[in-house]
Amino acid sequence: MAMMRRAVELGVNLFDTADVYGAGRSERLIGRFLKENQASVHVATKLGRRQDGVRGWPGNFTLDAVRRQTQDSLQRLGSDRLFLTQWHCIPTKVMRDGEVFEHLEAIKREGLIANWGVSVESVEEGLICLEHPGCSTLQVIFNIFRQKVAFELLPVAAKKGVGILARVPLASGLLTGKFTKGHRFDPKDHRAFNADGQYFNVGETFAGLPFEKGVELAAGIASILGSQHPLVQLALRWILDHDAVSAVIPGATKITQVESNCQAAGLAPLPETVKDQLRAFYENEVAEHIRGVY
Repeated sequence: MAMMRRAVELGVNLFDTADVYGAGRSERLIGRFLKENQASVHVATKLGRRQDGVRGWPGNFTLDAVRRQTQDSLQRLGSDRLFLTQWHCIPTKVMRDGEVFEHLEAIKREGLIANWGVSVESVEEGLICLEHPGCSTLQVIFNIFRQKVAFELLPVAAKKGVGILARVPLASGLLTGKFTKGHRFDPKDHRAFNADGQYFNVGETFAGLPFEKGVELAAGIASILGSQHPLVQLALRWILDHDAVSAVIPGATKITQVESNCQAAGLAPLPETVKDQLRAFYENEVAEHIRGVY
């Protein structure tokens, strides 16, 4: 609650969540915060990954399931209409079939949502979604380690007027510069149990890099960016420098992290020479090590 309060004080006006985060607990906490603080915050949530009752894949993709999941999110958030709901990394085939987008359009006409978007794992999936004119946003893994999105997806999204929400912006902490080789994470942390994509897309953990290699590459990026500002802030600033990006959604576990993240928005854009060096570093040193759907 204190972190959300501080974020709003610093100008944050978008919280990103999902119905499966904490099995609904995240949405309930955000709903409680908004009620107690009367904060003017847009909430983006997600649907499609629930495994309860008769739902679960493919049951989550029917119109009735979409309506029920949306109503459940509304109840937890204490809202009459969702600002933004997003398909939550659903199968590529389901996206390609297209019916799931028609369902979102249906509940939009019913007044349950104001906007809809899709959280995707790859450029291919993003381009599929952009073929549907009702799509307002794409949520993508985007950071200095995963620059392919900037070349192949962002220009198309910008042309179509579709917003970009950048997730995993710090590559699960690699771009904070605080880790060293040999670091051990708590077994319950996805950086331990999904380090090699054992449970879900490997790109969601360390941006798809092997941890030890990621530590090495993060040091190379730090040397390019310099030490005038913390690495974490410069890494976020690099994302913000892309005009197609609507918002960056870094996580935080401490108020000081919230404050540091927000300070990135006040930094001057990175020099073009630095951006050129980072692109060359990505192409020559990073790209070959990225694993998973991309």
